[in-house]
Amino acid sequence: MINYRIAEDARPQVKLLIVATLISLGLWLASWFLPAVGYIVYPLQLFATFIHEGSHVLASLLTDSPVQSLTVSYDASGEVYSQGSSWLANLFISSAGYLGTTAFGAALLAWIRFGFSAKRALYVSSGIVAVLTVAFGVLAPMWNFLATVTVGSLLFTVVSGVALTAGLFVVARYANQKWASFALAFLAVQCLLNAVFDLINLFYISSFTSMHTDAANMAAATGLPAIVWAILWIGISLLMISIGLRIYAVNKKSSTNDTVFED
Repeated sequence: MINYRIAEDARPQVKLLIVATLISLGLWLASWFLPAVGYIVYPLQLFATFIHEGSHVLASLLTDSPVQSLTVSYDASGEVYSQGSSWLANLFISSAGYLGTTAFGAALLAWIRFGFSAKRALYVSSGIVAVLTVAFGVLAPMWNFLATVTVGSLLFTVVSGVALTAGLFVVARYANQKWASFALAFLAVQCLLNAVFDLINLFYISSFTSMHTDAANMAAATGLPAIVWAILWIGISLLMISIGLRIYAVNKKSSTNDTVFED
């Protein structure tokens, strides 16, 4: 079989990831009893929403499907209106949101693992939110005469996008390397946790309601129930997270023992 061992040079990074994960989970649990705690991670929930909706935008651009608008709401939900160029394009666009958020979080883990600059990743993340806000949160809906958005949703998208862009830029610019690395690990964990929690919520919605969701779009296009798509996306996301964690922390060696993780 295969023996998996935490690589020696990854142990400081693993400790960093564990701390970021424990803090994230602690804040999430505390928010159930003290709702005000939720405001601490609220900006990161909005960031995950931008990445989710940005993944829809990217899928639309890759399939030559015009994007009419991107909006983020105060409850951390979001919407992207695009005109799919084909049936297959619509499937790709609908699947991109949840999987894109997971892929982004896993990519941040790989970035940290290979020792690339945490500050550079934060600058890039800031730039991604800025481009999404300006190009698809403002210019695209105005080009379409606000046909798919309200003034209120446009304003919140702009305010939250500008705040996140500035916040990420300030951390990248002024934090020392240690705190920048922690901020990036925390950002990666938040993306992954938000993706998992959102998929669990999607599973519940698909099981007991008929709400309009990405899975409902897939069901309408394919005839397969929304819950099937929710389960499929959960499985793919867990696979990506598993691969990301192994890239982040594991040094693979051949062994005759069963697969284990050793400290």
